[in-house]
Amino acid sequence: MMFSVNTIVKIYNSIMFFCTLKTKTMNEDFLHYVWKYHLFDIHNLRTTSNEELVVLNAGLHNQNSGPDFLNAQLKINNQFWAGNVEIHLKSSDWYAHNHEIDKNYDAVILHVVWEDDTTVFMKNNAPLPTLILKNFILDSAIKNYQNLFSVQQRWIPCEQEIKTIDAFTFDNWKERLFFERLERKSNEINSVLSNNNNDFEATFFQLLAKNFGLKVNADPFFALAKSIDFNVLKKVRFDKHQLEALLFGQAGFLEENREEKHHEELKKEYQYLQHKYKLKPIAKFQFSFFRMRPNNFPTIRIAQLVVLCHQYQNMFSKLLELEKLKDFYAFFNVDVHPFWKTHYTFEKASKSSPKKITKSFIDLLLINTIIPLKFNYQKSRGEVSESDFLDLIQQIYAEKNSVINKFNYIGVSSKSAYDSQALLELKNNYCAKKRCLNCAIGVKLLKK
Repeated sequence: MMFSVNTIVKIYNSIMFFCTLKTKTMNEDFLHYVWKYHLFDIHNLRTTSNEELVVLNAGLHNQNSGPDFLNAQLKINNQFWAGNVEIHLKSSDWYAHNHEIDKNYDAVILHVVWEDDTTVFMKNNAPLPTLILKNFILDSAIKNYQNLFSVQQRWIPCEQEIKTIDAFTFDNWKERLFFERLERKSNEINSVLSNNNNDFEATFFQLLAKNFGLKVNADPFFALAKSIDFNVLKKVRFDKHQLEALLFGQAGFLEENREEKHHEELKKEYQYLQHKYKLKPIAKFQFSFFRMRPNNFPTIRIAQLVVLCHQYQNMFSKLLELEKLKDFYAFFNVDVHPFWKTHYTFEKASKSSPKKITKSFIDLLLINTIIPLKFNYQKSRGEVSESDFLDLIQQIYAEKNSVINKFNYIGVSSKSAYDSQALLELKNNYCAKKRCLNCAIGVKLLKK
């Protein structure tokens, strides 16, 4: 078999690249990417049998089980073929994956491999046409792939190039990322909904309580909310004193004896409720006060939760009607019981302060609870309004955390929570998992 000088150079570069590249970074995803975007010498393709190969249509990338590309169209020695394409690192993977006994692979018309280490036969005992992709891959594809994946010390693979991505590509990708993150949060809610027999009000109460605990106390707050039958909460919520006794009692804060009058009154009321509804409190020690700002103490957050539950019947239904950020701020503008204005715990008094729910905290509730559950609710009714979610999230200030700070450092800023949520999804589910071949930014850089 005779090759041109250019082809020999390409083969040499491919071999050198393959020898130096760490094995763990070379995977079928890269070969899928090269095939999908035609990053190979399409004009001089030859099969292992030296047959001329013309790719008319690379096929539809199959993300499910079965051949990797469906409904491809090829010409092999001027004969037209329509069918599927399977891609492997080695030809022998065909047998390692038992494709020879799987009917889903009967319509494969081309085997694309990096290494041809064995002959694969079709059912008629003829060799399956095979293309060794490394013989024809473009130098730019190899170089860009190596640049993106071979530098291990980078925070994200493209941290030096990401700021060069054009605004159109980045903006469209951020919208996709935002809704991917929203979709994932919505799916996580399904298990809670299922446990509550698809009662959105009960589910909202539990998720709202969980968010009131922030990261440190999320689990105990969630346990607190789940420890109360929602039907009991609905009966008690009209009496503010009973409601406060119910929540603090279930949280375990009323088990000790204290001389403080408010504590004693709540304890007495809780004992009545506990007997009436056969309640079992969770362990108080689950809640943490350590290294927390006083306004985030679990006692203050429970006091705020009490006022919200008392003030609004069918809280989630009322929130569904709101669209503007200022309306959500007004909704959560509530006053705690006078006792809590001069206390952070039951133990001692402090200087009087209003203990209002801050706008930054409401922003977190919107991002992590209200918007995801509202999205889930609309999905269940088949009436998702994406523009409304975009309008709302873009009104909210960007989150401040180590990930967003690092993106800002490498030249990618966040103007709103829309940006920060998209970047969190990018970092956690693409960059951290090296899914550059599935990322619009990675694809853009690799196609240079």
